[in-house]
Amino acid sequence: MPVTSRLPAHLPRLLVERAVAAALEEDLGLAGDLTSQATLAPDAVATASLSAREAGVIAGLDLAAAAFRLVGDGVVFTPALSDGDRVAAGGLVATVSGPARLVMSAERVALNFLNHLSGVASLTRIYADAVAGTDAQICDTRKTTPGLRAFEKYAVRCGGGANHRYSLDDAILIKDNHIAVAGSVTAAYQAAEAFAGHLVAIEIEVQNLAELEEALAAGARIVLLDNMDNGLLRQAVALNKGRAKLEASGGVKLDRVRSIAETGVDFISTSQITMAAVPLDLGLDVEIEATR
Repeated sequence: MPVTSRLPAHLPRLLVERAVAAALEEDLGLAGDLTSQATLAPDAVATASLSAREAGVIAGLDLAAAAFRLVGDGVVFTPALSDGDRVAAGGLVATVSGPARLVMSAERVALNFLNHLSGVASLTRIYADAVAGTDAQICDTRKTTPGLRAFEKYAVRCGGGANHRYSLDDAILIKDNHIAVAGSVTAAYQAAEAFAGHLVAIEIEVQNLAELEEALAAGARIVLLDNMDNGLLRQAVALNKGRAKLEASGGVKLDRVRSIAETGVDFISTSQITMAAVPLDLGLDVEIEATR
């Protein structure tokens, strides 16, 4: 059965601050926010509401908070929700107050992270809801935006999905090209077992039922069923008889994900939840006060 209750997802503060600092440096350049310096008095104070313009799932609040914290002293970011919470259209996500120049200077970086990651979380939630009531778990892949993998995978967890391996050194995934060079499913799997430490997971990809039989005979405990139609997936589940965990992957889109789950596979991995997610429309509406 899939995990139905998990502790909240968490991002290390150092990882967050390093990414946000780089984004602020990119945006502020060498001279800082020229527009805010030119138009706003140094003592102007801003109070802003960060709201959702459409319904979705929130992710990335720590990054947004870090943007306002790192841009300078005095900005207060107060979340009204937590990452993983659903928000209705028009719903309040957070409030921001402090020196107006700083609020304006951090706004885009904060929203870039928050909009994108909330989009990932929202699409993941749609996929997860689509397979609700089955034993299948929605998983991500390594198809992520370069430099943002940790954050996108975090957003997947906020949306109710699970993470596949984070990187090439996270686990062994034997794919078709590895098998082709190694010579056979058996040869590739046995070589991986001989190499891996006792804590390193090994998964092997198969293209058909004959390869599945060979993988199971070799002792495979996790098998990726690549680009199989639903009929073949059902046959694979029947052949497996619970011996290995089965992951369906390849060509997984929303209009098919429920039917894939109903074949009885344990996991469904899809790049759609990270690569096809549209940013959630969130906006910051600011009211400028005359003086501090």
